[in-house]
Amino acid sequence: MKIDNLEIFVADTRQEMGEMAALAFENEAMKLLKKDEFLRIVFASAPSQVEFLQALLEDNVLAWDKIEAFHMDEYMGLSPASPQSFAYFIEQTLLSKRNFLSKNFIDGSIDVQTMIRNYTALLSSKPISLVGMGIGENGHIAFNDPPVADFNDKAWIKAVVLDEKCRIQQVNDGCFASLDLVPKTALTLTVPALFSAQSLICVVPGKLKAEAVRNTLFGEISEKCPASILRTHPNAKLFLDKDSAMYL
Repeated sequence: MKIDNLEIFVADTRQEMGEMAALAFENEAMKLLKKDEFLRIVFASAPSQVEFLQALLEDNVLAWDKIEAFHMDEYMGLSPASPQSFAYFIEQTLLSKRNFLSKNFIDGSIDVQTMIRNYTALLSSKPISLVGMGIGENGHIAFNDPPVADFNDKAWIKAVVLDEKCRIQQVNDGCFASLDLVPKTALTLTVPALFSAQSLICVVPGKLKAEAVRNTLFGEISEKCPASILRTHPNAKLFLDKDSAMYL
């Protein structure tokens, strides 16, 4: 189906959802490589992306050595080597398994302003080709939670205080044993940074995301549900399983 500009695909299972999203991602990448020498791709780091990332690895279609990889958010205080960092997740799940042209991480352990300045310069130096992303239980994209999301943000990357519902999701996902262990601050790519990409592939499984999916598709387009702006991107696709699509 299609709502506004957003194409929506519903699979019976998480595995099928991941395979469908991977195929769409590969098709977009190959299309872009016909006109671009290399691609700059931002990957989300979350358990919700595992089936999608595994399907990408299994197909072996992508020209990995023509991809500059970036990740989209990171907890403050954690280095890329920390097992609970998003950089570590995406490195272990995807990036270490293929020969990428480059791998570019947000380091949450160094001076915040230095990291923002350096990553902004790196990310904005050339157009972003593709973003592989998800939607949070509170409707966030990256760490743009409802209290801090800004559709007209002037920044490309910024420091944020995390919404409690967002932090609870990290416990629900099994990333932390309890809420008090989840960091309260993070660095995130902003909505305009994500939306500068030529194509967006959004992968959202599970019952805990069903309400956020409903708000994304049928609510008003506003920062109250940051993911609602997906409906305005000229080339965005949303992939769901039957659990996340239960309110459609």
